[in-house]
Amino acid sequence: MSAAALPPGYVRGTAGSTVLVAREWAAAALTQALAAHGSLYRWAESQPAHDALQGRGVAWATTLAAGAGTQVSTPVVVRHSRHGGLFAALTGDLFARPTRAPRELATAVRLAAAGVPTPEVVAYTVDPVAGLLARSDVMTRRLPAGLDFPDAWRAAASDDARDAVLQAVAALLRALSSAGAHHPDLNVKNIYVTSESTPVACVLDVDRVRFAAPQAAAGNFARFARSVRKWQGLHGLTVGDAELVRLASLAWVDA
Repeated sequence: MSAAALPPGYVRGTAGSTVLVAREWAAAALTQALAAHGSLYRWAESQPAHDALQGRGVAWATTLAAGAGTQVSTPVVVRHSRHGGLFAALTGDLFARPTRAPRELATAVRLAAAGVPTPEVVAYTVDPVAGLLARSDVMTRRLPAGLDFPDAWRAAASDDARDAVLQAVAALLRALSSAGAHHPDLNVKNIYVTSESTPVACVLDVDRVRFAAPQAAAGNFARFARSVRKWQGLHGLTVGDAELVRLASLAWVDA
C-alpha cells in the first residue's frame, strides 16, 4: 500500500528500517515506542499494566497514552502476525512484503464504513528481514468487554440470553452480506460478542475478507455453521440444528 493509498486519517513514518502506518493521533507516541523498544509488540509486553490474550500466539492488551479528540488514552491490543495452518512451523512469522497488514487496514476501514462491527486498526509495522520477507505487528483498538462466541454461548444463562447472542451474530451476518463481504475463515473463535445489555457481534481476523464475492451471505453462514458443528464434536458446544435454523432465519439465509 503506497502512502497515497492510505485511508484518510492515517500517516506513514519510519523508525530505522521499520515502516510505521498509524492513525495521525497515535503516530508520535508510537514512533517513540518503536525507538524505545524496537517493536510495537515488545512495547506492549513491557507496559506495567497489560493482559495476555491467547490466540495464534499471545497478544498484549494495554493502554496507549494517546487518543483522538479529547481522549488522553486508548485501550489497544497488539499482536505479532503469525501464520496458521499446516505450514505454520515452517513459515512462522515471516510474510512476503508488505505482509498482510496493509490489506487488514484497508479491509477494516471498508467494513467499518459499511457498518460491520470490527476492531479499528490503530497502527501496524512492517519490519523487513531479508529480500522480500518481513515481520509485522498490528495494533487495534480494544473492543468493549465480551467473549468469543463459544464462551459467550456458554455464559448465556437463559434461553433469552442465548437468543440475544444469536440475534447479535445474525446482525453481523446481515451486515457482512450488505457489504458484499465474504470471510473465508468465519469460525466461532473470530466472532466476538460484547457483554453489553444488547450484545454486539464483531468480526475478527479480517485480512482474508474479499468483497463483491458471489454468494457471500450463504458462504459466510455455511462457514460459520461448519465451525459450530466442529465445536459440537470437539468441545461440546451446545449449539444444535435448531439454533442454526433460527440463526439462518434471523440472518435471512436459506438454510
